[in-house]
Amino acid sequence: MNGLLRESRDTIFAQASARGRAGVAVIRVSGPLAIRAADVLTGRAIPPRRATFCRLKAADGSVIDHAIVVAFAAPASFSGENMVEFQLHGSLAVVAAVTRELERLAGFRPAEPGEFTRRALENGRLDLSQVEGLADLIAAETECQRVQALHVMEGGLSGLVAEWRQGLIRARALLDASMDFPDEEDAPLDPAGEILGILGALGDGFRREIDGSFAAERLREGFEVAIVGPPNVGKSTFLNALAGRDAAITSSTAGTTRDVIEVRMDVGGIPVTVLDTAGLRVLGASGAATDAVERLGIDRARKRAEAADLRIFLSLDGRIGDLGVAFRPGDIACCGKCDIVDPGAELAISGKTGEGIETVMRQVEAELAPRIRGSRSAIRERHRSALRRALGPLETATAMLRGPSPEPELVYEQLRRCTEALNSLLGTVDVEDVLDEIFSSFCMGK
Repeated sequence: MNGLLRESRDTIFAQASARGRAGVAVIRVSGPLAIRAADVLTGRAIPPRRATFCRLKAADGSVIDHAIVVAFAAPASFSGENMVEFQLHGSLAVVAAVTRELERLAGFRPAEPGEFTRRALENGRLDLSQVEGLADLIAAETECQRVQALHVMEGGLSGLVAEWRQGLIRARALLDASMDFPDEEDAPLDPAGEILGILGALGDGFRREIDGSFAAERLREGFEVAIVGPPNVGKSTFLNALAGRDAAITSSTAGTTRDVIEVRMDVGGIPVTVLDTAGLRVLGASGAATDAVERLGIDRARKRAEAADLRIFLSLDGRIGDLGVAFRPGDIACCGKCDIVDPGAELAISGKTGEGIETVMRQVEAELAPRIRGSRSAIRERHRSALRRALGPLETATAMLRGPSPEPELVYEQLRRCTEALNSLLGTVDVEDVLDEIFSSFCMGK
């Protein structure tokens, strides 16, 4: 990672717990002088890897707080450097006082967002895919997202890449032997057959990950479910019932919803954003929208509904008119306002009474759950792109070996390019722009 990351000579510190008043606050320190910070603030030597109850004192000798202090000697720490964590009472004044004392120490400075994790990457404690998994774990909102992120953070993708690289090393070793020692008795007489077997298995693995990455990415980012229907069929009341609050304005006046309103929720562990869209007029019917703002809302509604992963079509009779939004396999049609309208469909809901809502959401979960079952360890567009870059030269090498007179040097070059693409998954080649984007999303203290 030399040259990719900023130098780590400074000792950095930041509050690792959430800001604001709390029972406990954690201040994290990392760098060559981290242990000194513990010694200075406590006035005693802190043994590594042991929670020690101490008084923290200011430079003038006054007591700041009683705290638990834990020290970690490099490289056995999260960042791979000397680290100290101060577990304080979660008072704003206490945190500010300890921070002031750390700022007074020479060689110390406040950490930037994600800098602790960035140092862990620099020092080989995490690879880039694990860093991404950690970022996703911090951001996880549902159980399925938590499980997915934890799998990647614990090395799910890293382990796959390690296996693939071993296969490539074996293939390149066979090529080396055929090029450098063609007359040796121990050299394989015809390595092409074994190499083709290795490359075939690798190609299958790459393609499985690429195919599964789309489902994994949807799970990471969440699905969109659009509520679609004509005006005044209960779409906004339905959304408010799901949200448990008045997320959308409801009125008996048609065309109340002018923009797409979003509510994020957990549906059986699956992250879902439910969209309340403007009422859509049946195409060709009388009573078309004349208000320019309403027409704009309808246009946006159609576009978002078409782009959504799933649509719930509401009407007062259970029928789907020509609203300009295609009804696709898996979409759900139901009758709204069943508390005041005689349901014209087997599936009916009432946003006011809650009738039928649980049934509809179970159907949403049943439709979305199979879409994530094929998800793999590759969960980002960056992963997919790297795998495609690896697959291209792999397929070229395979075609060369199957040709009439393969040239080992050219095959070797293709395998080198394949290995380089895999290395980019773990951040072992130049990925500075990727690092900047990833760490910009981290919170302070992590």
